[in-house]
Amino acid sequence: MAGAEGAKLWGGRFAGDTDPIMKKFNASIPFDQRMWDADIRGSKAYAKALEKAQLVSTKEMEQILTGMDQIFEEWSTGVFLIKPEDEDIHTANERRLKELIRAPAGKLHTGRSRNDQVVTDMRLWLRDAIKTLTDNSLQLISTMVERAAVEIDVLFPGYTHMQRAQPIRWSHWILSHAVALSRDVERLLEIKKRVNVLPLGSGAIAGTPFDIDRELLRKELGFDGISLNSMDATGQRDFIVEFLFWASLCLIHLSKMAEDLMLYSTKEFSFISLSDAYSTGSSLMPQKKNADSLELIRSKAGRVFGKCSGFMMTLKGLPSTYNKDLQEDKEAMFDCFDTVQAVLQVTTGVMSTLKINQSVMEAALSPDMLATDLAYYLVRKGVPFREAHGVSGKAVFAAESQHISLNQLTVEDLTAVSPLFGGDVSSVWDYRSSVEQYRAPGGTAKSSVAAQVEHLRIWLTKQTQ
Repeated sequence: MAGAEGAKLWGGRFAGDTDPIMKKFNASIPFDQRMWDADIRGSKAYAKALEKAQLVSTKEMEQILTGMDQIFEEWSTGVFLIKPEDEDIHTANERRLKELIRAPAGKLHTGRSRNDQVVTDMRLWLRDAIKTLTDNSLQLISTMVERAAVEIDVLFPGYTHMQRAQPIRWSHWILSHAVALSRDVERLLEIKKRVNVLPLGSGAIAGTPFDIDRELLRKELGFDGISLNSMDATGQRDFIVEFLFWASLCLIHLSKMAEDLMLYSTKEFSFISLSDAYSTGSSLMPQKKNADSLELIRSKAGRVFGKCSGFMMTLKGLPSTYNKDLQEDKEAMFDCFDTVQAVLQVTTGVMSTLKINQSVMEAALSPDMLATDLAYYLVRKGVPFREAHGVSGKAVFAAESQHISLNQLTVEDLTAVSPLFGGDVSSVWDYRSSVEQYRAPGGTAKSSVAAQVEHLRIWLTKQTQ
């Protein structure tokens, strides 16, 4: 019985078997096996550092490297066999290495703890994941920008407080979400800088007593820097929290966009039609075409934020350095990565295949949306805006009192409100002229929206260089 415990990385001090339920409760191999590649990369680099420190011979290092390459091949081809005693990915790989090369495998863990090993694996894995999510995000943004460029002449109502506000370009709406996503990419790349710091060589808590060249490890594993304090390196998970928060914020942005698109796809709006590839039907009502893709995008923000808040609460009460509570970090990290990647890919599909109903969009524009333009008409004649706003409001009231639309007021009706209204006021009732007045950077005029498209195209090019 003692032999079974002794086979564990920590088993020498224990005389009896672990309770089977506790063994399952303690094991992380069902989910942390996803880090098999990172674990192998970290171990190969550490073997080289051990050889340089003369803790293993050159021959032993070569045996370890060859064994690790074979383990890599087994994982790659799906034939690696996880055994019941494999508590985690580190145990599994080291156990298999011992089966392959015998005694030299026992030297690999010299001066290394699972505390610095696991956080090294996580940083390597997350660094790769960030590259994937960055690429996914850039693909979505590019899709949105190119759609905005093609459909730049389409007008539709802009909304505030869910009420019709002012005429805008459909492309202006698209780009408002693309800009938010561009900030998400920039945030993710900032997080990557803090992820890409080497913790290996920190040991369990106090560092390493051996002459381990951490700079060699840094170069071998492609990290930008080396952790400054061994206690901090093994016990903090700031970089995971940052990633979980980033995932939450990114999906909040996509949830908002999905909510708008769901409204626009309803029969009441009919601004857009989703592709059948991103819709489902009803099991009861044959006429239904449900925007399930958008609803699921919206729902995933709650799932991801739940992981973020849950893990932060796990961290909140922990004492310094490593505690097994930190095992919660990997499931949260993996789940949020999987969720965000799926959402980004589905959103790209939705945005590249939906069809707009331009005539319906433009028919939804109404003269009351030009009330601000009526005020601007007076401003251009020297009236202070506050006064002009009040006059425009009186014109709206006059139209409502007569049960007519704002543009049906006669010049006489308007002159009764303000003598400054003249025959040229008719020029106000043109939606395309209305949007064209917003030529300042960031506005909805065609020149401004085209400048936004060009700005984002240049930004996208820089991200891929």
